[in-house]
Amino acid sequence: MFTFITVLIFIVCFLIVLLVLVQNSKGGGLASSFSSSNQVMGVRKTTDFLEKGTWILAATLVVLCIAATAFLPRQGGQAKSAIEQQIQSVQDPNAIPTFPQSAPQNTSDTAKTK
Repeated sequence: MFTFITVLIFIVCFLIVLLVLVQNSKGGGLASSFSSSNQVMGVRKTTDFLEKGTWILAATLVVLCIAATAFLPRQGGQAKSAIEQQIQSVQDPNAIPTFPQSAPQNTSDTAKTK
């Protein structure tokens, strides 16, 4: 279900981008190409439609994002993020490494002849 909602979020985001690019802040954009008076949907109706569509898609995006958090995949009874798991699996940085206490013994005959 989480994957399905994520796909819907991407589709809604793509549609919002298209609607915003079609609009023009000065009232032009797609609406300016419909300047003839015999159109069924005039310039004002086109801009109203684009603005309402943008708001509806924005509200849909918010609802889908909230729904996606409800369907997050959880592991076992307790959900932990990947960052928390990495922090808990790290060794203690304050631990001092142990080194050998005595020097290694050199018992070869070549070392004695030098």
